[in-house]
Amino acid sequence: MSTGRTIKARQPKKAALARPGGTPQWTAADRARRQAVRDKFKGCPTIEELEARGELSGAPMKTGAYFSVRVLLHELKQARIAAGLTLATVAERCGIDEATLSRLENGKQRNPTIDTLWRYADGLGRRLIVGTDRVS
Repeated sequence: MSTGRTIKARQPKKAALARPGGTPQWTAADRARRQAVRDKFKGCPTIEELEARGELSGAPMKTGAYFSVRVLLHELKQARIAAGLTLATVAERCGIDEATLSRLENGKQRNPTIDTLWRYADGLGRRLIVGTDRVS
């Protein structure tokens, strides 16, 4: 039984045509584009290089600070669950999108602002306390 339609086979992209050995065969335009990207980022120094030259302003976020934020978010999630609140309810209370709250709780939002953390805690009826310590 024929429907009268012609089915075309998918054609591979020219830039990714594989040679018999399995390596891609790049066109001259592809090679030029890739070289331009390499050239653009060739002079980008690493954090260590900036530090050695004295050009690093401020300190990069330490791993400990990142884990402190993760612990805080875990505590907030546990408080939400213990209170029997859904993400939708908390989102309505704090004015943060439900998807954003989910990303926060699951570690997908890696750099939340203080305002976001503050509003999330407030939506749970909790208070975020921020302090400082003397650097030795």
